Amino acid sequence: MKKIILSLLATAIGLASSAQTKWSVDPTHSNVKFSVSHMVISEVEGSFSGFEGTLDAPSADFNNSSINFSVNVGSINTNSEQRDGHLKSPDFFDVAKYPAMTFTSASFKKTTGNNYKLEGNLTIKGVTKKVTFDVTYGGTVKDPYGNIKAGFKAKGAIKRMEYGLTWSALTEAGGMIVGDDVAIMLNIELVKAK
Repeated sequence: MKKIILSLLATAIGLASSAQTKWSVDPTHSNVKFSVSHMVISEVEGSFSGFEGTLDAPSADFNNSSINFSVNVGSINTNSEQRDGHLKSPDFFDVAKYPAMTFTSASFKKTTGNNYKLEGNLTIKGVTKKVTFDVTYGGTVKDPYGNIKAGFKAKGAIKRMEYGLTWSALTEAGGMIVGDDVAIMLNIELVKAK
């Protein structure tokens, strides 16, 4: 009886470990974008070209996965060298002192269908705050090179001033030139470790 129990336990452990999969972000097929209001009347969009991330999935449906993500803040691009230089300065990101922003998940839960809720801690400029993202799973496929890929879209929002990005100026009407609310959009393609 003891041998049977040990055998079943070993099988269960083996199945659990085989279900655990590791994934990494494919940066050439992913993007990290943001949008913030400008002078109250319009939006300025930007992106980061330097980023990396991992996902550890305990099950095939990705529920309860653990996610870590890092962005090279110096890779910011808003299609304006002058504006990008200002964003890298101490007025905003202070890239020389804080070269990366990081995210560590606390919870990744399937809600309905292909929708998930991602919660975790986002650190920008040395300040860590809890954030929530709405995530949509696009599916899993094998690419022409035999790699297993999975796609996700994530949307969230933060208040930049809570992270010490406090530079501000006012329009003639009294509105902020750069808004406080920043929308974040990520299109992420993951590749499964072999």
